[in-house]
Amino acid sequence: MALLKIARMGHPVLLGAAAPVARPGAPEMRRLVADMRETLADAGGIGLAAPQVHQPLRLFLWHDGEAVRALFNPVLAPLGEERAMAWEGCLSIPGLRGLVERPARVRWSGLDEEGQPVSGEAEGLAARVLQHENDHLDGVFYLSRMPDLSRLGFVEEIARSMETRA
Repeated sequence: MALLKIARMGHPVLLGAAAPVARPGAPEMRRLVADMRETLADAGGIGLAAPQVHQPLRLFLWHDGEAVRALFNPVLAPLGEERAMAWEGCLSIPGLRGLVERPARVRWSGLDEEGQPVSGEAEGLAARVLQHENDHLDGVFYLSRMPDLSRLGFVEEIARSMETRA
C-alpha cells in the first residue's frame, strides 16, 4: 500500500467527469482502493474520491460507521424533499469550510470492491459525504453549491466565531 498525493483545487483532474470503472474487482482496482484507504486514514478525512488522488475514475470511499466502504460507478438520488444545511470541508481545499445545503436523505447504488451490486439509503452526515464525494466524480466542488460565499471561511475562524456565539 502507498500514500497517494491528493490533488488540490485547480488541478485539471478535479474539473471533468470521471470515467466508469469496467472491472471493479480487478487487481489494479483493489490496489487503488487499498491505497485510497491508507491515504484517507492518513489525511484524517471521512471520504475520498478517485479524482482527488489523480485517478479520473467513478470510485469513492466513505466512512460508513466503523468501516470504510468503496463504491464504484455510484448512482445517487434524493429521498424526499427535505434539505439540510451543514458545514463541509474537502481534502482538495485544505483549511476551508463552507455552509452547504443538500438533500437530507439519499438512495445510493453501485458496485462494491468485488464488483457486486450494492445499494442502500443514507441520511445525516453519511448522506452528505456520499453526495460530496459523488460530486467529485462530476468535477463539482462544494463551493459551487454555496449560494452565499459569506458562509465560507477558514476552519480556525469559523471555530472562533462559533465559540463567540455559544
